[in-house]
Amino acid sequence: MSILDTLAAILRDPPPAYAFELSESGIAMARTGKTPEMDFRPLPPGAISVSPIRDNVVQPDELALAVRSLAPQNGKRRKAALILPDYSARVFVLDFDSFPGDAKEQLSLVRFRIRKSIPYDVESAALSYWVQPGSGHGGKFDVVVAVAPLEVVSRFEAPFRSAGLNPGLVTISALCALRLVRPSGVNVLAKLSGQILTIAVADHARVRLIRCLELPAATVADVAADLYPTFVYIDDNLKVKATKLLLCGFGDLYQEAQQTFTRDLGIEVEPLRSPLGPPGPYNAGLLGYLAS
Repeated sequence: MSILDTLAAILRDPPPAYAFELSESGIAMARTGKTPEMDFRPLPPGAISVSPIRDNVVQPDELALAVRSLAPQNGKRRKAALILPDYSARVFVLDFDSFPGDAKEQLSLVRFRIRKSIPYDVESAALSYWVQPGSGHGGKFDVVVAVAPLEVVSRFEAPFRSAGLNPGLVTISALCALRLVRPSGVNVLAKLSGQILTIAVADHARVRLIRCLELPAATVADVAADLYPTFVYIDDNLKVKATKLLLCGFGDLYQEAQQTFTRDLGIEVEPLRSPLGPPGPYNAGLLGYLAS
């Protein structure tokens, strides 16, 4: 069982009735069920400005208005899943030679490892971690850690709570989107949202690497400058060749990207897919969540 299977198990207990993915462009929403109902509300430019170190909600009234237009109006408080933009958090994949069984000791060790890697107080940050199943064999424990300033998370949650929704599950888009990646071989996901590039490496469904960075411009050349070293990392650290490169959010750049990356990397390149529709820059996490 992988971290993605663990996420799926959590979502079955029982899944929230509503799921929302936030982005600078708007809010993608789904009413969960056997046949999910999808919706989207655009946001004015600048209402959300994604950053891993400062408040992301620039125009709270506009965000609140969009949330209220999507929230159920029956007055009952409902559980909801909240999927935040990748760049609003930092994700680490840490390896440990040993990992304690006590939860308090685990948290202390994780905080110690990432303390110097984030420019804010880790003790007061919103932090979650997962010990990937199968860790410990061969003497290594692989732990996925997601961390964000508490203020960032609280400000995203606030309009949903005001609208009668309880964000019981808060995660980020890339972790959910990985549910759409087939758990075979070593797959690389390149997800573009505006000028934010997220690169994720999954080795038979085990997360090996997640990077999220802001590009100078959303061009194939700028993506390649950060994507190509990932394949060097795979060769050097995993000692295998990547099986496939999956692209998400490239829009009009897709054909150029597919041809360029196929030629330069010598690897199969195809779009990320979902049975509920094509994943894009603002709903890939939501579609991955629904696939759970």
